[in-house]
Amino acid sequence: MNTFQRILVIRRDNIGDLVCTLPMIRRLRAQYPDAWIGALVTRYNAEVLHDNPDLDAVYTYTKAKHLEHGESRIGALIQRLRVLWRLRHADLDLVVLPASGEQASARRMAKIVGAKRILAQDDVPNNPDALHEVERTANLLRGIEVSVENLPAPQIYPRSEALEGAHQHLRADDGPLLGVHISARKPTQRWPIQNFIDTLHAMHAAQPELRFALFWSPGDEQNPLHPGDDDKARALLDACADLPVKPFPTRSLSDLIAGLATCEKVLCSDGGHMHLAAAVGKPIVCLFGKSEAARWHPWGVPYTLLQKDSQTVEDVTVDEVVGALMSLSTNVS
Repeated sequence: MNTFQRILVIRRDNIGDLVCTLPMIRRLRAQYPDAWIGALVTRYNAEVLHDNPDLDAVYTYTKAKHLEHGESRIGALIQRLRVLWRLRHADLDLVVLPASGEQASARRMAKIVGAKRILAQDDVPNNPDALHEVERTANLLRGIEVSVENLPAPQIYPRSEALEGAHQHLRADDGPLLGVHISARKPTQRWPIQNFIDTLHAMHAAQPELRFALFWSPGDEQNPLHPGDDDKARALLDACADLPVKPFPTRSLSDLIAGLATCEKVLCSDGGHMHLAAAVGKPIVCLFGKSEAARWHPWGVPYTLLQKDSQTVEDVTVDEVVGALMSLSTNVS
């Protein structure tokens, strides 16, 4: 059995990908309970790892596309090099690159930090039975003789102050709370806003005690870098003014995680927010367009996945969504 004392996990891609890496990190911790385990991720995603008990340290850097107003590419590059320089002095035994594909940038980072060994997906035979991203990600652990059977559910840990704020805002009234996230990064995953409106009215008619939390990506739809759904949210709130709907614009990842954690169930399209909802233990009705359902469905929680043969999310009907929500179990094992 390999013995590693200092391990670094590098994951550079999107929120959902990082969430799907958490079971692999937990398995690493179980195998090496006394090792130092760190993670290097983008600043954009780092909140996913807040208070994670399986990690001793989290290092971040900023991608150019995530620069905020007033930040420069040169400044981001300098900050990245500083982080890599610190890690170079960490005497790393192993750097793990769990993402699929060539991972040229991640390999460069691993070489810069001077890892004694680099373990990437390309170094391990493909497992045809590993269908889900959680399983695909963890598959590389076979390269160091770590079991990848019975992988746990991912877990994230909301900030207590954010959770308290979400609870005060969203749970002012009694009754079960359904989280409804109307945004999707991919156009093919965007369910028409009128369908969401009709779903809320139908659910309220069936369950008058039900309350709704409305989540969306804030901003202007025409923003080329970070398009938002303020207009769609406003249209839904206007059309559902007679319903108990609480808007919860999520201007930070911390707020989104806390808001989702406050709900009993969640309705959303495939995307990072869906994986966040699963990682705070919420049963989910998820709408899929052109996504691989076997690879990207929620992991570790009850869910109903609605996807048509056409892979056109608009073809999913309101009646199907209402039926799925009514029958979805809230029992999380």
